[in-house]
Amino acid sequence: MDTEKYKILLKTIETGSLSDAADALGYTPSGVSRAISSLEEESDIILLNRTHSGVTPTKECEELLPAIIKIVRQEEEFNQMASQLKGLEKGEIVIGTAYNNFYPQLSKLIYDFTRKYPDINVSIVEGTSSQLVKMVENNAADFCVVSKRKGQYHWVHILEDELVAWVSKNSPYAQKDYFNIKDFEKEPFIDVYTGQETDNSLFFEEKKIKPNVKYRTHDPYSAYAMVEAGLGVTLMNKIWSQSVGDNVVMLPLNQPQMINIGIAMQSEGNASPAAKRFIQFTSEHKFLA
Repeated sequence: MDTEKYKILLKTIETGSLSDAADALGYTPSGVSRAISSLEEESDIILLNRTHSGVTPTKECEELLPAIIKIVRQEEEFNQMASQLKGLEKGEIVIGTAYNNFYPQLSKLIYDFTRKYPDINVSIVEGTSSQLVKMVENNAADFCVVSKRKGQYHWVHILEDELVAWVSKNSPYAQKDYFNIKDFEKEPFIDVYTGQETDNSLFFEEKKIKPNVKYRTHDPYSAYAMVEAGLGVTLMNKIWSQSVGDNVVMLPLNQPQMINIGIAMQSEGNASPAAKRFIQFTSEHKFLA
């Protein structure tokens, strides 16, 4: 089985571009295109939607992705185990976080880890908590700092956070002690990660609130700037306040919503040798502290 073609397909989906995937893997764009076309011929399934703006997986490809990821990860695990038997420490681990606040700690941890295990490569991925948890469940990621979600993975609690409203300092709300969640339905709302499952979307669904969405962004820093400019209000995890300035007011909600933040990781039985090394290293260096 030619897993290299699967790796090319996964990198192309990750980058959304044949040329970017080629650059990342050391191929030519035509070589990447031929590999994917070969997979499509072998499976008799169109795997990518090709447009001028890039490529995206087809519906059929999305259904196949968990199996493809599993094949690639199993080959990687085989290679890691073979290296262990030869007394070597090799492999690759994938680490992610839904919160920029943890990058300094993770970066220090990765630095120390790679000094001890220089032949274990580390990849960093970004995404929402739901996206990263799904990656852990599909064996596409090993260790992610996220909000807790339902699923099959090992969970280690770090802290309890809360959702807060961000309002402009010039807003009448700035003088209040809390933000009434019903006001999200009348005030211009800045939606972050539109269309994706987030702590916000789960909260609104639970409370049966339909926010008055006027602006959309996939960047919390952009949402902060829009709130600061007085364009509207938004709902964010309080932990984000550590990554932004102090030019907006962050109000507790009249119906408080607490969020469990922790580490979603592979269970010991599913973790690759390299991932086990990293998890053990994390525990020894008191990352959770």
